Amino acid sequence: MTKNKDPNQESLAEIAIDPDVLARELALEIEIDPLEQIDEDVFLKGLNITQECDEALKMLKGNREERIQGLRIFCEYRDQRSFPLLLPLLDQPCPVERMSAVYALGRNPCPSAVQKLVCLLKTDDNAYVRRATAWSLANYDNQIVLEPLINALKNDVAAVRLWSSSSLAEIGNVSFENAQLAAEQLLISLKIDNESGVRSNCIWSLCRLYEKLNNTFQESFVDECTKIALFDKEPSVMEEAKTALDSMGMQGFYN
Repeated sequence: MTKNKDPNQESLAEIAIDPDVLARELALEIEIDPLEQIDEDVFLKGLNITQECDEALKMLKGNREERIQGLRIFCEYRDQRSFPLLLPLLDQPCPVERMSAVYALGRNPCPSAVQKLVCLLKTDDNAYVRRATAWSLANYDNQIVLEPLINALKNDVAAVRLWSSSSLAEIGNVSFENAQLAAEQLLISLKIDNESGVRSNCIWSLCRLYEKLNNTFQESFVDECTKIALFDKEPSVMEEAKTALDSMGMQGFYN
């Protein structure tokens, strides 16, 4: 997310999620990483998507390893039949399973999941689960997700702030009012956050929201991007600011 991005590129819902990578990050917290034990052959690569989803639905009713295998499939494919089986997995004690269920519900947005996802973002004691939730909530246009994402960008650990800053672009685009509320915190975080990745994502999100922002926020964003493009000490953030200015036709502001 912190590479140079086209503000008109795919939404977060289209970004591929690899639970294997995420599970390895959790390896320090659990003795056995169940995802590393999965044989790729169980995904029945020769089957079509419907058949894979049929198999995944059966897996979600099985033991923990089977459920995680099924979750991997629903992190890739959409199928509304998964909703009643995914929701209970948000309460599983295994953080890999909870995290994978959250990502699957981001790929398969279920209206009845939004309250539980918001609760996980606020209260789950595992940062990887909260980070997954920050990503998934971008795919829910329910108004209740805006404030929790703003609070996560203010207060959570860097990994959660990173995804919260990106998800605010999606939720901010729901309405003019949302755009202003999201932009206010994104501008603050752009100025004060100590993580370059979070600041870069704030620029990306503000660029996505730019057309919906009032004149004051637009001017503040352009001013801040110009300062960053000219003087920032973080090369990645500097390049992100230049990319944003270029996309708005303002290349001359830093040359």
